[in-house]
Amino acid sequence: MATTTKIQPRALVRASGGPRYAVALAVDALGTGLLRPFLLLYGVTVLRLSAPATGIAMTVGVVVGLVCMPAVGRWLDRGARSTVVAASMLVRVLGVALLLATPAGHVWLFATAVLFLGIGNQAWPAAHAALVATVAHGRERDVALAGGRALRNAGLGVGALLATACLAGGTTALQALAAVTGLAYLAAAALAWSVHLHAQPTATPAKDMTDGPAPRMRALLAANVVYVFCLNVPEIALPLVLVTQLHASPVWSAAIFVANTVLVVTLQVPVTVLMSRFSRRTVLALAGVVLAASYLGFLAATSLGHGWGAPAVATVSVVCTIGEIIYAGSATALVTALAPAHVLGRALARFELSTGFGLAVSPAVITALAPHGSAALWGSLAAATLLSASAIATEKDQGTRLSGCAAGR
Repeated sequence: MATTTKIQPRALVRASGGPRYAVALAVDALGTGLLRPFLLLYGVTVLRLSAPATGIAMTVGVVVGLVCMPAVGRWLDRGARSTVVAASMLVRVLGVALLLATPAGHVWLFATAVLFLGIGNQAWPAAHAALVATVAHGRERDVALAGGRALRNAGLGVGALLATACLAGGTTALQALAAVTGLAYLAAAALAWSVHLHAQPTATPAKDMTDGPAPRMRALLAANVVYVFCLNVPEIALPLVLVTQLHASPVWSAAIFVANTVLVVTLQVPVTVLMSRFSRRTVLALAGVVLAASYLGFLAATSLGHGWGAPAVATVSVVCTIGEIIYAGSATALVTALAPAHVLGRALARFELSTGFGLAVSPAVITALAPHGSAALWGSLAAATLLSASAIATEKDQGTRLSGCAAGR
């Protein structure tokens, strides 16, 4: 089993698509960080929409945006790579342009703008993973995917910080941030397109190929819907629990979010390298165990009450972030390893559908469970995640049976 034991920056950039593509990722993430965290605020303050109407429009836009994924998968399977990445960025330019052109009070135009932003946000992960899988192979590909995630989180964090500093300018500042976001997407699309990467499935090295149809991955896709809840824990679950149940200062929520971002940026690549000595499926199952343990830790922390509860929740959040890092470093890598080259795009699109669905329903599930107490929220999440980890661990790799090589390793 090939393992990655060293981190070489130049090799990592090359395996991630090259310097121009890395710059495109950074610019795209920076632009996204400028606007995405404040999109709800834009609808409420600039367009003077009600908070419920804005929230519903955003949810509908994201969910409807998932409909594009089968087409994205087929496009990728025809060999397109950098073109699909660039298209995912360009469609967000259209979304920003519509956002800037929307008059106050027009909720449907706002929803249409969010739809185009959602299409780009849903299409990008699958397109990016397919591009990296074409450039890099084996464990080098896993680390390259991890490096892309770390770079993206860094860009998102810097963009959010810059936007926060500009918010004192009111509605004018929000409109300016949206305009800058559109320009960033346009620049990133041009850089990504300039890479001119097109793949033929038959050109994939034999060691990474498996014959036969696309793997079903039913357990993996179902489990991923549950796993992806961890991405909304720092943004939704913990602020809700800290403010409404522990009556803690919002500063704790902000500190946890910042710590989560810093840990992902600094540890995503090293942890992925460390885990490369184990099979990807084993690592993904381990991620579920770590996440479930953190959920039980949150249950114990909230029982401490107002005084010690908030510091305990902040401490446990580090464990949750480690679980998130292990999950992110193994899930997409496992899909790219299991899927035959000629159906890689469709496999990644199906995986992104499960991710998008989990991200869409998790806020509603979390906010529905929280009023029933900590046991209902954290106990349910822990039980569901452990069940998902068990399903992942016991699912058989179709590629392994067909080709005789451990695709999931």
